[in-house]
Amino acid sequence: MRFISLLFVLFISNNIHIKAQTVQYQVLLEPLTIPGLEAVQSYAYGQYDGKWLIIGGRTDGLHRRQPFASFSESGNNRTLLVIDPVAEKKWTAPLSSLSIGLQEQLSAANMEFHQDGNFLYIAGGYGYSSTEGDHITFGKLTAIDVPGTIRAIINSEKFTAYFRQISNINFAVTGGHLKKINETYYLVGGQKFMGRYNPMGPDHGPGFSQQYTDQVRKFKINDDGINISIANYETITDPEAFHRRDYNVVPQVLLNGKEGLTLFSGVFQPAANIPFLNSVTLDEKGYKINPSFAQYYNNYHSAVLPLYSKKNNEMHTIFFGGIAQYYDSAGILVQNSDVPFVKTIAAVVRDNTGNLAEYKLPVEMPFFAGAGAELIISPSVPKYANNVIKLDSIFTDTTLAGHIYGGITSKAANIFWVNTGKESEASNLLFKVYIIKSRINTPSAVNNQSSSGLQMQVYANSSQTVLSIQFYLAKQSPVEIQVKDFNGTVLAEEDFKNLPAGENKVHISNKIVKAGQQFWVTVRTKINQATQKIIIEP
Repeated sequence: MRFISLLFVLFISNNIHIKAQTVQYQVLLEPLTIPGLEAVQSYAYGQYDGKWLIIGGRTDGLHRRQPFASFSESGNNRTLLVIDPVAEKKWTAPLSSLSIGLQEQLSAANMEFHQDGNFLYIAGGYGYSSTEGDHITFGKLTAIDVPGTIRAIINSEKFTAYFRQISNINFAVTGGHLKKINETYYLVGGQKFMGRYNPMGPDHGPGFSQQYTDQVRKFKINDDGINISIANYETITDPEAFHRRDYNVVPQVLLNGKEGLTLFSGVFQPAANIPFLNSVTLDEKGYKINPSFAQYYNNYHSAVLPLYSKKNNEMHTIFFGGIAQYYDSAGILVQNSDVPFVKTIAAVVRDNTGNLAEYKLPVEMPFFAGAGAELIISPSVPKYANNVIKLDSIFTDTTLAGHIYGGITSKAANIFWVNTGKESEASNLLFKVYIIKSRINTPSAVNNQSSSGLQMQVYANSSQTVLSIQFYLAKQSPVEIQVKDFNGTVLAEEDFKNLPAGENKVHISNKIVKAGQQFWVTVRTKINQATQKIIIEP
């Protein structure tokens, strides 16, 4: 098959002036080894007294394309794991003493979870159910007493009394997020996937059904330690905002100083198999899509670190590696339509006027890692109630912010089409993550495309016969689309007098170029312009 590689090379704006900026901190990763530590990715976790309780996820790498091999039952994590990163010790216990319903859900991957005090709440997740005889998304909500479970596993005691579960179809979600703002829980995005994964589609092979929730599901959990019930359940439906899965939803301190959430990137857009680039801000009053911002560097779920400076009213959200459609190469933003593993560590910064921009930090993951991992915040670091670190309260030069554990490590960037199960694996890696405050400013490369407002993306249909140019307009505007070959010869040019505000798509026949050629696509308005270099590979 042919692939389209896209290379961003130029951004010019007449009314947006963004310069290379600096941040007043550095990020340092320090490897930590615990002998015999289990490898797991896409898990749930809780913590107590500096120890972590790791639940579910998978013990293999990136899922394979073949339905018989993809998300195999043998890759389910059927072990409860306790990790003490300070004492560098670990303890395990099998799930087998729990009920079948608990065993099935708690060995699933991509569950949504949130810890409130001593209780860890886990919703949904995808995996094999022996009860159903197939892969399903579990319509379950489980409450776990984290301190009790950790103590029991360390002391080799029974822990069944610390697990409670209820059935509710509204929790049949995987690849979303469960978060809490004040007293209300938010089950954000995700999908209900039933059956075996098959990249050829739901009507081939064993078949499957896939339904994005397109929703935020709001509710309160009533829990007296014995009985669990759901109250005040309501939904907000918007495919343009919430048709996302396998992505990052991160607690934030918003511009007004209150708690909120930001939905970053994610897959896939309703009309095309490409990642979202925009973000969505969610709070108690509602939500807002941020069309003027585009996140290019970290598109899938990865380890994330949120920091807030009250002094500057700036929110910094740092993403560690993972999987993305874009990466930086010698200062040039490259788009790879295969959406590869990346090493990029990038920060999305919201300034005191509400504007967002993306910065590539001058440090990378040591290899292709971070996807399906979690960054577990240190209990000793100063933070708000929603686990956002208080950047202004860090006074020491070097502060342990938390640890990155597990995830997927890959031997190469692009492995999906050649994946035999040996090209990647679940990781048992641990990294200490330090925030280093310094008087010396740390150069951070701003991604000018992130705040251009155009959100430009170029992609092709499956037969590579049509190029689609997608972009966003803040208001109705004339637009010029131009395609040039490598020598600067104009191959196609169209002028649109008044395209509407919002998302626009322009389709151009791909007969103008051949495999192996390079050409340029430019979108130009009165106030800004973006150009992408396109390479069609045989």
